[in-house]
Amino acid sequence: MTRTTSIDCFKAYDVRGKVPSQLNGDIAKRIGQAFAVRFKPKVVAVGYDIRATSPLLAKAVAEGLTSQGVDVRDIGLGGTEEIYHATSHFKLDGGIMVTASHNPIEYNGIKFVREESIPVSGDTGLFDIRSLAENNEFVDAKIPGTVTPLNARPAYIKDLFTYIDLKGNALKPLKIVCNAGNGGAGLIIDKLEQYLPFEFIKIHHNPDGSFPNGIPNPLLEERRQASIDAIKDSKADFGISWDGDFDRCFFFDENARFIEGYYIVGLLAQAFLKNHPGEKIIYDPRLTWNTIDIVESMGGQAIQSKTGHAFIKETLRKENAIYGGEMSAHHYFRDFAYCDSGMIPWLLVAELVSKAGLPLSALVDKQMHAYPCSGEINFTVKDAKQILDIIHSKYAEDALAEDNTDGLGLEFTDWRFNIRSSNTEPLLRLNVESRGNQELMEEKTEAISQLINSYS
Repeated sequence: MTRTTSIDCFKAYDVRGKVPSQLNGDIAKRIGQAFAVRFKPKVVAVGYDIRATSPLLAKAVAEGLTSQGVDVRDIGLGGTEEIYHATSHFKLDGGIMVTASHNPIEYNGIKFVREESIPVSGDTGLFDIRSLAENNEFVDAKIPGTVTPLNARPAYIKDLFTYIDLKGNALKPLKIVCNAGNGGAGLIIDKLEQYLPFEFIKIHHNPDGSFPNGIPNPLLEERRQASIDAIKDSKADFGISWDGDFDRCFFFDENARFIEGYYIVGLLAQAFLKNHPGEKIIYDPRLTWNTIDIVESMGGQAIQSKTGHAFIKETLRKENAIYGGEMSAHHYFRDFAYCDSGMIPWLLVAELVSKAGLPLSALVDKQMHAYPCSGEINFTVKDAKQILDIIHSKYAEDALAEDNTDGLGLEFTDWRFNIRSSNTEPLLRLNVESRGNQELMEEKTEAISQLINSYS
């Protein structure tokens, strides 16, 4: 057997790498074999996103699983959350999704869950999978597993509608711009729209792994303009856009203003606590004050988790929290197997806008003014640790509190910041917020940015 000493596409909570140098059919098959050996499942769901390399990688993963006697349920092309749903809904022993989400076109990746869609991270088996794949000492099962197609989407669509009042008169005939970024979200919108009173203005709608309109990553400002233009041209009530595997959902208000995911977390936390007083809400360390303020003012419990989908899910499950949100536009729901969904958030927001009889801007403006934030700013650096040490030495002495849950978080009287290394890309990520002082937030953001750039 061929032995590979190192496979370098494993990150903190999934696999991401360049194809074929870091991730290819051989490695994907080994990963499938390793998942089978590590977790000993009997039946595993496998799906893939719209990237050109995804079907072949998914096939290789399935070959690895079946070689170890595992049966595969092939859900085909779709979104990551469809794997989460299929695994829990059909009571399978695990789920594997081939996707690189918003990474550059030359990348692909793999996400894993166990039974009940329990996440797999570096702390819970991911690095064991890597070691087993690197050793490549697998023995084929005497009876190989089989691959069977699974049409999981109807049950998924049905469950999405349990989050809103579909039969009552709660939903108004809103006009909504939806930008799938040529990822997979358009497939689901086409299924949902027949049941909803909304008019959808669809842009970049059809799945296309060549990404003719750029990589679907609405965190990049250059990927927002098409949505902004469409909202203005159509006079839409609000707009939505997604990343490639649509597990993140981004919003624009009726004025075509991009709404940072941070404020949507607060809005959804408020909505859940209104109907479920005293429940727990999970948030990440990057931007925190607005979420804590809303949750505590409504009698809920705000609980911090390390950033990243696997870590948030673990905390959500441990605490049995009703909802969790990251400022990066991941939203997690207890009733969705403690997993994230890019479809549930916009359905909830549409219902909130409908019931309030107010535009989206009116639902978030107060909190945006109370806690202005920089949004996430990314820096490509040579030595992330050196820069973190330099920033710590400059700011820590005057800080009221320091939080090292995820990177470096320092809190002062009227402002705070978090800076951390990305778990999926070679980047340093900065977030700054203040208490009602836009000018102070911008001033501090500029100062830290200059400091980082001077050492990059």
